[in-house]
Amino acid sequence: MFELVFTRRFSMAHRLLAGESERCALPHGHNEYIRVHLRATNPTALDGRTNMVMPFQRAKGIWHGFIDNHVDHALQLSEDDPLRAWFARHEPQRAQRILVTPGDPTTELLACLLMAKLNAFLAADNGTLTCASIEIEETPTNTVRYSGDPLAVLPQPRPAPHCWWRRADTTISDT
Repeated sequence: MFELVFTRRFSMAHRLLAGESERCALPHGHNEYIRVHLRATNPTALDGRTNMVMPFQRAKGIWHGFIDNHVDHALQLSEDDPLRAWFARHEPQRAQRILVTPGDPTTELLACLLMAKLNAFLAADNGTLTCASIEIEETPTNTVRYSGDPLAVLPQPRPAPHCWWRRADTTISDT
């Protein structure tokens, strides 16, 4: 079976408050690589003319725009992080650049959220492709890879039907 594989780089900052790593409790950043593996939802033989599952530009266009214009240089914070209220009060124009997560914005969680978002984009584009797996390289020595249904492993009581990661729009929060 063919897979279309795309890689994109983005910079981000986050902080983790619930875990055991005091180093990660202060805002800090990473330069990350995200790699997605797309598969046809209904695989068929090549047609003898175009011989493509889908043109690369169509398959990656919306996704790359989303990563470049909304995820790159976003601050990732838990929905319960007090920094969100500070930004809303003191710098509301910058609050729009906060990617809000249900719980700490770990690489594992981000992989599932972004996979769900990509699947929403793909479903809105006739559902020809689906994301089979996603990898996020947080550092040169740490990578998270997820394959499966991201909605099945996201924290409960989420995902609610209208969370940002289930919509085929460019939002990164529900605020």
